[in-house]
Amino acid sequence: MPKVTSVIVPYATYLRVYEPLAAFPEPERGHWARYARRPDLPSCQDELRRSLADLAPTPPVAVPVHESDDAFVLETDGVVRVCPWRTRLRGWQALGELAEDFPLPVLDALLPPVVRHQATRDYERWLAGHPDARPWIRTATWQVPINWFVLFADDEREYVEGDGGEEPVLRYRTPMVQARRRVARGLRALRDAVDESLLIDGLVDVGRWLEEFHPRSLVELDYGGLVHALPAGTLEGDHSAADVAEGIAALRRGDGEGAEEAYGRLVERWRAVRDLRSAN
Repeated sequence: MPKVTSVIVPYATYLRVYEPLAAFPEPERGHWARYARRPDLPSCQDELRRSLADLAPTPPVAVPVHESDDAFVLETDGVVRVCPWRTRLRGWQALGELAEDFPLPVLDALLPPVVRHQATRDYERWLAGHPDARPWIRTATWQVPINWFVLFADDEREYVEGDGGEEPVLRYRTPMVQARRRVARGLRALRDAVDESLLIDGLVDVGRWLEEFHPRSLVELDYGGLVHALPAGTLEGDHSAADVAEGIAALRRGDGEGAEEAYGRLVERWRAVRDLRSAN
């Protein structure tokens, strides 16, 4: 089993939305209010361990049979906000992306075609009754998509160097209104500078996703497991959100050279991460 998990355990990063309790209808609101008072709230590692446990049986369980009733909880300024895991929904959506991450023979060995096809049929049936379903968490492996950084400012960055058994942490948090404002400004600057790009497409997609949530939500970018793949000095010196903001500001004032310099720093930093993935 160790060889299998070494392939499928991702160095994952996360974009999460924490919504206030008022955003949820009853009886779900009551469930989350009671849940938030629990003394034993699960961590990100707990979520990952539960996901991996489903992969141990033969054949593996590609998607949980039941939806998770767990969430991440934040309380700031007296407001309780929750980010539901929605593990089943995210599992279905992740299945559609696996073909991009693994060659077909490897994918067939990890998740046999019959398992994938059954999961796809289950998702199609479920989605027919839940057409507006959306996850509170987006996941990327071995990277942080550049369009995620557009949502944040450098002074919202939090870096904690791991020691004494504690894991390192690198994350950003911002109010939803700020995230939406930065998406709009970023799109204006990019569209004025270029006709089309993958960055524009990605930013449009993220912006549409953010519009689905309560305006008093908080948005979080968490480097998650990727912190274990990067040296401490690299993490400490990683100010990617600042580079993205600088590049967009340069585009806004028509400074192509300044935008290129900021983009170059990003490319160089994340090329090193991609090289680690290839070495792995």
